[in-house]
Amino acid sequence: MNKRIIFASLIIAGVITTAQAQDAEIEKPKGKALIQVFGNFHTGFGKENDDRGFELERSYLGYEYQLRNGFSAKAIIDIGKSNDVSDYHRIVYIKNAMVSWEQGNLTLNGGLIPTTQFNQQERFWGYRYIMKSFQDLYNLGSSADLGISVAYKFADWGAVDAMMVNGEGYKKVQINDGLNYGLGVTLTPLRNFQFRIYTGLNESGDKDKKDRMNVAAFVGYKCARFAIGAEYNFMRNTAYEDGADQYGYSVYASVGMSEVTDLYVRTDGLYSKKDWNKTNDERTAIFGAQFKVGKYIKIAPNFRISWPMAHEMANRYSAYLNFHFGF
Repeated sequence: MNKRIIFASLIIAGVITTAQAQDAEIEKPKGKALIQVFGNFHTGFGKENDDRGFELERSYLGYEYQLRNGFSAKAIIDIGKSNDVSDYHRIVYIKNAMVSWEQGNLTLNGGLIPTTQFNQQERFWGYRYIMKSFQDLYNLGSSADLGISVAYKFADWGAVDAMMVNGEGYKKVQINDGLNYGLGVTLTPLRNFQFRIYTGLNESGDKDKKDRMNVAAFVGYKCARFAIGAEYNFMRNTAYEDGADQYGYSVYASVGMSEVTDLYVRTDGLYSKKDWNKTNDERTAIFGAQFKVGKYIKIAPNFRISWPMAHEMANRYSAYLNFHFGF
């Protein structure tokens, strides 16, 4: 009897060990570190724009882990600078802390997630470390927020996405009771051709304030050698103030000269209804080149011009040498 018990115990132990080994193989870590560092050296020209120096603009540090059954998790911290020009300290934010589930053509995200408002335009522009995309640059929305999003690809040529988030970005806690709702449709009717339209409603959460509404349209063509895109953006009741409307455009293009060299150009225009924000309204242009130095480093010399709408303000001219390290 003792021999039978010992033999059965050995069999059970073998089965458990085998199962554990199989589970360990299935659940083998599939994670990766995420590191992005943006910096530059810049100099202005003329007495009206004599700012110059080295700048470490932003660092992203995080980790992404692929789980079983279509689940994944990602956490990223954002080390940046304060908007207060008198504050020279680095500030650390949680940029993403999210769980995703992907099953076929359906994707669900929850937590501190990337918003869907302008992420496609940002990816298409492709030079985030050089300059933010239009809506991000002019604070028409946040790149991340706390909430949920869903995306569904209903055909090879089309997809729809929606989100519901706090509406105050990832740098602030939820203060107001209002939420931000967004709905977007992306179409690719022809090869290499993209079209997207997005609309969002950001509730003020305050009876004395107006809800904010934004609409964005984007069209782009990208192939192996070059890309060209254009977007139009409209924001109603900016800062939740009645009649404080803003609108503008961004047009950008890039050409691949070789495997390691690109040329790029972009022009933006920001306007406000009845010039309520005239001191910040402007037209801008940037053009330059990008060089890939090995696998993880990019450098990008560029020249920038800004033409303020306020006639009493001088035009600004500056040169930048941006760099990016990341994987």
